[in-house]
Amino acid sequence: MKLIIQIPCLNEEASLPATLADLPRNVEGFDTVEWLIIDDGSTDRTVEVAREHGVDHIVRLTNNKGLAAGFQAGLDASLKLGADVIVNTDADNQYSGHDIPKLVRPIVEGAADMVVGDRETDTIEHFSPLKKRLQRLGSWVVRQASDTDVPDTTSGFRAYNREAAIQMSVVSKYTYTLETIIQAGKLLVATEHVPIATNPKTRESRLFPSMGSYVRRNAVAITRVYAQYEPLKVFMLLAAIAFVAALIPFTRFVVAYVGGDGAGHVQSLIFGAVLFNAAVVLFALGIIGDLLYGQRIMIQRIFERVRRVELQLDVPPSHYEPGARETGQQATTGARAGQKTEEREALQL
Repeated sequence: MKLIIQIPCLNEEASLPATLADLPRNVEGFDTVEWLIIDDGSTDRTVEVAREHGVDHIVRLTNNKGLAAGFQAGLDASLKLGADVIVNTDADNQYSGHDIPKLVRPIVEGAADMVVGDRETDTIEHFSPLKKRLQRLGSWVVRQASDTDVPDTTSGFRAYNREAAIQMSVVSKYTYTLETIIQAGKLLVATEHVPIATNPKTRESRLFPSMGSYVRRNAVAITRVYAQYEPLKVFMLLAAIAFVAALIPFTRFVVAYVGGDGAGHVQSLIFGAVLFNAAVVLFALGIIGDLLYGQRIMIQRIFERVRRVELQLDVPPSHYEPGARETGQQATTGARAGQKTEEREALQL
């Protein structure tokens, strides 16, 4: 059994050493524990620091593609490097690496496919009362959208077994935390959560320049992902609201017309007709969205099959570089990459 701990990084030269020092090299239930960083276009010495501190694998993206893209690249590389379980953590040392054995235990015991670390945000001292309330509200909304019971849906400290990782497909350009939970719930991935400890705050979040930005971006992310997986519910609800709203001016016009004053309330008839047309359009969008959802599921299944084929063919990970020490897997990956390059050159000749 191999465990790979992946860390998305963007200019983490200062905080990465403490994060790596907190990670385990031995975890019960695993023969091998390896570290992988995803360098998301850093302009400092993040990669050099990672190598100096013993990171085994590096995925080096050519430019800054965002946290969600980095997370997805890490999953892909970890799978191709033979990981049976993948743990994702943050480079700012927010999460305690000592809790990794606790995080992966439900997977090792066969009780879960995906485990999310619960920070118990109400107990975090540097979270303001407003942020704590927003965390509770956002997590409640995601639980309703995903049909899961995860209490801390924005936690980036989580573990996936191989099957769950193969199914994850993040399309958001912003963050992966909310989308992967909703996706896991809709794909019936067995999800668990465990309480975890957090370390003292080292810097401000780079994802949220302000509280308003935090609320706006998370609200858009939740709405978008939920609409992708439940378009019929979303648009039927909006269509029902528009239809009920249309009945109000229609009723007003009918009452006035019966009373002999219909000409004076034509504007109510027009307004009601506009709302009724909006309800029809929303209803049609719901039908179209439901049809597109069926296509999305088919594409998701094709994506899974392509990923499985790549794993069977030993396709090397993209943007891969060996870390501080070259393991047997790294040597094999490098040899395969070199062999494929030679084959391509031979075909060109």
